[in-house]
Amino acid sequence: MSEQEKEQNPLAEEPVKEQAQYTPSVQAEFMREKIKQKPVNKRKLLRRTVITAVMAVVFGLVACFTFLVLEPVISNRLYPEEEPKEVAFPEETVSEEMKPEDMLVKEEAEEVPEPVDLETVVDEQIEELLSQVEFGLEEYQGVYSELQKLTQEASRAVVTVAGVTSDVDWFNNTYENVASASGVIVANNGRAMLILVSADGLNGADSIEVVFCDQNQVEAQLVQEDENTGLAILSVPLSFISKETMDAISIAELGSSNVRNLLGMPVAALGSPLGSAGSISYGVITSTGTVLDMPDSAYKRITTDIYGSRNATGVLINLRGSVIGIIDNMNTSNDMGNLLTAYGITELKRMIEQMSNDKERVYLGVHGADVPKMAIEDSQIDTPAGAYIREIEIDSPAMAAGIQSGDIVVRVGETDITTYNELLNILYNAKPEDVLPFILMRQGHTMSVDVTLGSL
Repeated sequence: MSEQEKEQNPLAEEPVKEQAQYTPSVQAEFMREKIKQKPVNKRKLLRRTVITAVMAVVFGLVACFTFLVLEPVISNRLYPEEEPKEVAFPEETVSEEMKPEDMLVKEEAEEVPEPVDLETVVDEQIEELLSQVEFGLEEYQGVYSELQKLTQEASRAVVTVAGVTSDVDWFNNTYENVASASGVIVANNGRAMLILVSADGLNGADSIEVVFCDQNQVEAQLVQEDENTGLAILSVPLSFISKETMDAISIAELGSSNVRNLLGMPVAALGSPLGSAGSISYGVITSTGTVLDMPDSAYKRITTDIYGSRNATGVLINLRGSVIGIIDNMNTSNDMGNLLTAYGITELKRMIEQMSNDKERVYLGVHGADVPKMAIEDSQIDTPAGAYIREIEIDSPAMAAGIQSGDIVVRVGETDITTYNELLNILYNAKPEDVLPFILMRQGHTMSVDVTLGSL
């Protein structure tokens, strides 16, 4: 295009020069780059994964152990708990309640200085008193109203204990077995309520539930069980019991079964005397002379004229509302039918104290009794007072020490023994593995043995 044409038409395009076409092959080899993924080392990855998992488990175990160890310490520092108080019952002596005729005799003796026929005076005064008393339906109803008030107040200390056990039937369905018994609240150690109950049906239970008199239900723990009597102590923490329940319940007053005029005493049976919880029966004591034959123990059996269940549980109370017996029909003979029997509460108190305090109990392995007075007075051989050994348990500490049936224990350590109960008191205050020197009388000869006590 000429210069003149450019001036006339400035927008006219110049002819495009032909350029060389770009081809990748012309590019240099060193400019080409290809990114490859690094191959995975499976063994190394697996090793790191395993190490990480193991470290996580170790860290978790260390953390859990540290928490379990330090948590009680920190809790005790922040919220210190009081140590449980030791449960103890006052010692009893043989007592005798004054009978109405005794009071009449005393009054007559004060009024009449001269000797008189006391039996005649008593009979006359009793007849005079009875002639002045009119006993109709209203009075009869009043007596039972007073008994009802008495039993209602005493029932505040009675509980129902249920042992719950889970099982599976043939069709793989889960069901629960519940064994129940009536117990009694015997103490409060400052941290828990302690309950005395028959352990039959509680062994092997997955959980133990206690139902108080206001129908409030809480979980309990087994503290200790006595193999001889089948009784056990349960513990219910105070933190589990609501204020309303604490106001509704009470601790039973443990009376005495060591009174001379126990025969004929009116009693009431509370708990489950008829086999169902909450039942009540009235009657009188008909026998107290039987001592149950059990190793290292001497429990009095109280018999009543109350007709109940063979599976009866609960307590016997007197007209003051005090517990004088723990119902147990397991030792009832067949000829007595379904008459209620009980352990005397006085003879149980040592065992209740030990189990309530979770004290390790010693084992000697003897069946004993007091030496009869007639044997001491009439025997041609010098027979001393002491604890007469009637039977020895096989493989017991007593057998290992050489004690035999027929021996009389007259001394243990520095303490003279005159009754079997005194020997039991020494065992109560001893500990397992203690070595006690026994002085025995065997066929008129004195001998000594060292007994290493075992653990029950």
